[in-house]
Amino acid sequence: MRIIRLLFLTTAASALMVPTVVTAEATPRAPSNDTVSTGVARARNPLDSATSTSVLHEEDIERLGARGVGDLLRDVPGLRSDAAAGEGNGTLTVRGLPAASSGAKFIQVQEDGLPVLEFGDIFGAAGVDLVRTDLMLSQVEVIRGGSASTFASNSPGGVINFISKSGEVQGGAVALSSGLDYRSSRADVTYGGPLGNGWRFQAGGFFRQGQGPRRTGFDAQKGGQFKFNVTHDLGSGYVRLYGKYLNDRTPFYDVVPFFYGGTEDRPKLGRVKGFDVLHDALSSRYLRDFLVLDRRNNVISADLRDGQHLRDRSVGVEAQFDLGGWLVQERLRYAGINGVVTTPYTSAYSEINDGVDYVTSGLDHSLGGAAIYAVGPRAGQRLVSSRAQPLNGNGLSAGLVLLDMPINSYDDVTNEVRISRRFDVGAGEVTATGGLYTARQTIDRDLFWVTVLTDLRGNGLSAPIDMLTQRGKRLTDNGIITYDNAFRRGARRSVQTDNSVNAPFASLNYHAGRMSIGGSVRYDHGSANGQAWGPEAGYVRLDIDRNGIVSAPEERVQTTDFQKSAPVSYSYQYLSYSTGITYRVIESLAAFARYSRGARTPATRLLFHGELNRDGSLRNKAAAVNSVRQAEAGAKFRTEKVALNLTGFWATTFDDNYDLIRSRPIQRDYLARGAEFEGSLRLGILGIRAGATYTNAKIDKDYLDPTLTGHAPRAQPRLIFQASPEIDLPRLAFGATFIGATRSFAQEENRLVIPAAMTTNAFFEVRPADRLRVTVTASNLFDTVALAGLDTPWRPEQDSQGKEGTPLIYARPLTGRTIATTLKVDF
Repeated sequence: MRIIRLLFLTTAASALMVPTVVTAEATPRAPSNDTVSTGVARARNPLDSATSTSVLHEEDIERLGARGVGDLLRDVPGLRSDAAAGEGNGTLTVRGLPAASSGAKFIQVQEDGLPVLEFGDIFGAAGVDLVRTDLMLSQVEVIRGGSASTFASNSPGGVINFISKSGEVQGGAVALSSGLDYRSSRADVTYGGPLGNGWRFQAGGFFRQGQGPRRTGFDAQKGGQFKFNVTHDLGSGYVRLYGKYLNDRTPFYDVVPFFYGGTEDRPKLGRVKGFDVLHDALSSRYLRDFLVLDRRNNVISADLRDGQHLRDRSVGVEAQFDLGGWLVQERLRYAGINGVVTTPYTSAYSEINDGVDYVTSGLDHSLGGAAIYAVGPRAGQRLVSSRAQPLNGNGLSAGLVLLDMPINSYDDVTNEVRISRRFDVGAGEVTATGGLYTARQTIDRDLFWVTVLTDLRGNGLSAPIDMLTQRGKRLTDNGIITYDNAFRRGARRSVQTDNSVNAPFASLNYHAGRMSIGGSVRYDHGSANGQAWGPEAGYVRLDIDRNGIVSAPEERVQTTDFQKSAPVSYSYQYLSYSTGITYRVIESLAAFARYSRGARTPATRLLFHGELNRDGSLRNKAAAVNSVRQAEAGAKFRTEKVALNLTGFWATTFDDNYDLIRSRPIQRDYLARGAEFEGSLRLGILGIRAGATYTNAKIDKDYLDPTLTGHAPRAQPRLIFQASPEIDLPRLAFGATFIGATRSFAQEENRLVIPAAMTTNAFFEVRPADRLRVTVTASNLFDTVALAGLDTPWRPEQDSQGKEGTPLIYARPLTGRTIATTLKVDF
C-alpha cells in the first residue's frame, strides 16, 4: 500500500511539471448512437426496442465516485440498491418488485452476457458481490422488465450486464487512486489492441489495500482481480477466449446504534459519542480470531479479518459467425467460486450496565456482576460506566453475533447457444431467434455462529468484555457468551445442493416502416438435488479450546446434526413470455408498449422453513415458482443532444421467501404501479443526466399473516430520483450527482418510518496534459444520514432509581463522506 501511495504522489508531482497540451474541445457522447445488446435478440437502437434500457458508460462510472457496485447502481433509474453493508450482501430490486430479504432475487447480474451466479439471492455471495469495476469495464447495460423475462433465466425484473473491453482500440491506461480522508489505495491497469492477422486482445485488472471507507483498525480491503480476452476476427464473425481471476477481501458493515427519540412516524435519531456511525465499523483490531465447530463438529478457527473474502476463477469462450445466412452465437463459461464470509452480523446494543446485568442474570441467576476487558491494552481492567461519565462517551455495549460462513463451492457452469436470421416478408423483415440455455450451479456452504460481548468504541478499538459473577466466576471466554447465535436459535445450517436449469427460448420480431412488433417465449425446467443439515436440539458441553476445562460458554455449544441430513430433491418448470410493439412517430420519437410474464425460483430459501417433505420433494410445487407479471408503456425521444424516456408500469408478484434477519417465512402477493423518467441533455459545456421513479406498491395478499395485507412493502419509497449535472471544459470538468428517496416503512407492519434522505456525490477533474487526468471524487459529500433500514426501537427497563434508560434503535446507514483522488494516464 505504501508503494502505491508513493507511486501516486510521485506521478502526480511529475504531472504538474508536464507542459500543458490539451485537446481543442471536449467530446461529449451522442446518445442517439448508443446500441444495446442485453435482453434483445440482436444489438439494436433503443428506439427500435420495446424495452426500458439504461447505459452507464466508462466516464459516468469514473466520475460518480461510487465505492462499490451496489453504490454505483443507485444511479440507475428504477433500481433500488442498498449499499449500506459495503460491497456485499446488499439488496437490489427494481420498480416496486419486493425485496423481502437480501440479494437481487428478481434481477440477473451478468458479465459479458452470462450470469455471474444463477440465483441472485444466494446468501453471502449474490451475483453483484462477485463483480468489480475497473479499467477493463466498457459499460453497464441495464434492462428493466420487458424482454429480460425471456432472454435470461431467473430474471423477471431485469438484467444488469457488465460488458468488458475487447481490444477494438489500440492502447491502455494506468490509474493510481488513494483515499484522502480514509486509508485505502488502489492501482488499475489495462492494455489492448490488434495483434495482427485478425487477432486482438485486452488485459488488465486492479489491486487495492487499506481499511476501506470505514475505520476497522486493520486492512479490511485487500486483493483485486485480473481479466483478459483474446479475440480472432473471422470476417463473418469472431471467436473469443476470456478469463477472470478475482481474489478480493472487503468489509461487511452491520447495523449500528442510534439514540432514538420522536415518534415512529417521525423518528429522531441521535448519533452516539465515541463511535461514528457513518465512519466506524464494528470490526476491531482486538476482535480477530475465534473458534467454531465446522459441519462435522470439528473445532476450526475463524478470522474476522476475512470479512467477505471471495475467489472467482472463471474461463469462457464466446463465438459468433454466419452460417448460410444464419447468425450463430455461442457462449460458454465455467466459474470456480469459493471463499468465506466472517463478520459481525445481526448485532444488538444496550447500556453497558444493563448488558452486564442481563448476561450475568441469564447465566448465573444473580445480579451485581462485574465486567473486565478481555484483550487489548486495557485487558484485566474493570469497566466503569455511569450516566454522568459513560464509558467511551456512550456507555454502550454490543452483543455481536459473529458469523463464519465458509463457501466451499458456488461453482457455476453456463452455456447459451442461439441462432437467428432475418427474412424479407412483404414490406418489412422478420428476425427469428431460437436458442437453448443450460446452467449447473453448486451451492455448498455453512453458517456457523458465536456471540460475543464488547464495548462500543470507534477507530477500530472496540474490545471484548468478560463477565464475572459476584463470587468472581468467569462467565465468558474472551468475550464469548455462547457458541451459537444467542438472538436466533436454530440458525446453524449447512447446504450442499446441485442446481440445474435448462431453458429453450425463441422470439420473432417483425419490422416494417415505422413499426416493430415482437414476441418471445422461454420454458425453464430446473431441479435441485443434495442435502441440508440443521442444528441438534439443545446444547452440548464441549471443551472448545482444549484446555481441559469446560467453561461456562462451553456448556452452551450448538452442534450440527450431521448424521441426520435432510434430502433435497425437487424439480420445477415455468413458462415465460413477452410481447411488445414499437412505433416510430418521427425519426427521433418512438412509442412502445409491452406485456410480460416471467418467474424465478428461490433456490436455498426453500430449505429451512417447512417447504420440503421428508424425501426432499416440495410440499407445494407453486413455492418453487415466484411469478411476475408486468405491463409497461411509454415514449422515447433521442437526438444528438437530448435523450428522454417516459414509462408507465404495472407489476404483480408472488414471493415465497425466508427472511434471515427476522427468522420468518414469507408468502405474499404484491402489486406495484408507477411511472419512470430518464433523460440526458448536452448543450455545449453543460451536460445533465437525470431520472426519477414513482412507485405505489402494496402487499396485495399475505398468506401467512393476513394483518399485513394492504400494507406497503418494507423499505419501498414512493419516489427515488437521480440527477447528475456537470460542466465539461477543455482543461477541466466538475459536477455532482444527487441521489435521493422519500420516506418509507422499516417493516411490513408499517409503523416505524425510514426518513427521506438525499446524498450528494461530486467530482472535480483536471486534464493538465493530453491523456492525463487527475480526478477528485467525493461520495456522500455532506455526511448525510441516509438509512437503508431500521429495526424496532429497544427501550430498556427502569434502573434501580426508577429512571428509564435511553432508548436505542439499530440502523443501516450509508457510509459517510469519503474523498479520493485518482491519477489516470492513457497511452
